[in-house]
Formats: sequence, C-alpha cells, structure tokens
Amino acid sequence: MATGHRAQWKGFIKFGEVTCGVALYTAASTSERITFNTINKASGNRVNRIFIDSETEEPVPKEQQTKGFEIENGQYIIIDPEEVAATIPESNKTLEIEAFIPCSDVDDVYFDKPYYLTPDKMGGDAFAALRDGMKKSNVVAIARTVLFRRMRTVLIRPHSRGLIATTMNYDYEVRSSKKAFEEIPKLKIEGEMLDLAKHIIATKRGNFDPATFDDRYEAALADLVKAKMEGKALPKPKKVEVSKPNDLLAALRESAGMMKAAAPKRTAANANQGTGRQRAARGAPSKAASSANAPRRKAS
Repeated sequence: MATGHRAQWKGFIKFGEVTCGVALYTAASTSERITFNTINKASGNRVNRIFIDSETEEPVPKEQQTKGFEIENGQYIIIDPEEVAATIPESNKTLEIEAFIPCSDVDDVYFDKPYYLTPDKMGGDAFAALRDGMKKSNVVAIARTVLFRRMRTVLIRPHSRGLIATTMNYDYEVRSSKKAFEEIPKLKIEGEMLDLAKHIIATKRGNFDPATFDDRYEAALADLVKAKMEGKALPKPKKVEVSKPNDLLAALRESAGMMKAAAPKRTAANANQGTGRQRAARGAPSKAASSANAPRRKAS
C-alpha cells in the first residue's frame, strides 16, 4: 500500500492447509469531509466536553467513570472496564475460510464495512492462488476471526490484484424488511403508465462511474464556508415539488416526451457534467480549495 496508509489489522488467511500473511487497510473513509468544532458564541473559544452526574449535576472526573447496564429505570449493574476486557475473545490472528459460496447467496443488507486485503512479502504466491482460484470459480469466501475486539464474519472477494474483505452484520442486527414495507399499499401499475416508466428508464441507462457523482451536501458546506469567509450570503435552495398521484401520468408523459427529444443517450458521466460547470461558474471551491480554506479538525 502507499506510504502513510497504515494497516488496520495484520494476521493470516487460511484456506485448506495453505496459510499466508495478510494485512487489512481501510477501503472507505470520511476523513476528507468538512468537519466543525463546537464554539462558545460569547468568547469564540472551542468548547470541551465534560461528563456531569445526572442527579447531582457535578462534573465526574475520568477516574470515577465506569460502565453500567440499566436493568430498570435508573437502576444499573456496575461493570468494570477490566470485566468488559475479559469478555473479548482470544484471537489467533487468522482469517480461516469456512466456505466458498456464490456471491448472489449474500444479501447486501448484511454488508458492514469494506477493507482492502493484501499479502505480505512472503505470501504472494499463496495469496495469488486464492485470488485467481476464486475468480475462475466465480465464488466468494466466508471467514471468521477476531477483528477490533469482536468476533467477526467476513466476506472475501477478489478485487483487481488483491481481495476485499467486508465485515458482515449479524442476523440480529439486520431488521426485517417486512416491517419496513408493511404499510406500502399493494399497487399494480399497468398499461400506459408502466410503458412510459419503462421508456424513461431505458432512455436514461448509463454506466456506473463513482468519480462523476457529486456529494452535494459536502459541496454546499464548502460553498457555505467560502461565503462566510468572504462575507457573502448564499441563495436559498429551490423547494422540491413531489409529483401528486393525479399528476403522475402527465408527468410521465412529459418526461417521456423530453427523453425522445433529447439526444444522445445520457450516461452517468455526462449526466453530472452540468453540475460541475454550474459550480465552476458560481466559483464554488474545489475539494482542494475546501481542504485549504475550511477547518478539518474533528468535531468535539
């Protein structure tokens, strides 16, 4: 990995009787987002967090703080940090592959956080054999190990010259979709309305290119910081109007007509070019400019 990219975990991966050393690196991070500190309006100074006793309202120093589990309203079982540490499972630092399965067998609602998995200098051949064998067999691997103080189930899949290891949510952590969707009415769309929807979808087909997707909230924050630094006010955003049921067919017809008139086919790349030009026109700061001008210390 590139210099400065520190491994989050180092250990071994084992499949059958083959073992090689590996390292995990964070694949996704929010560290580049604009962050704010909490400030005292009166003094302009940064505010520090202090823990207060909920009854006496007196500050509680760190050495007097401990863990507690609530058994009734306001009643707690006291658990010392040493007792919590004793429950951490022992680790042999090994990602032991339990099974190879089709990737389609795993519902992505169970995906937690992705990591890049790389070999150490001595385990390159074994690592490559696992990676290429999985590619040829079109499978992913399920493994288990202790990561970050907890036993984790990990989904491992080939990616470029390495592997991606994604920690998985446990079954009890994933909420049932039935409860989330139970109030959605049972509607069946047919005829012209369905044909128009399919036509719009077909006309707007494109390619996935994450580099072209804008984080509009982050861009708005950058605009806000820039405007505040320059003493300017930002224009109020336009209100989004949701299509009403009785206007839906008309809206679909209008959209289909606009799609027929538009040429060529839109892709994910050219669909976002206008946004970039508009931002450049209004002088919004780039990511690099935001890094230079906006405070990036973590919020307290």
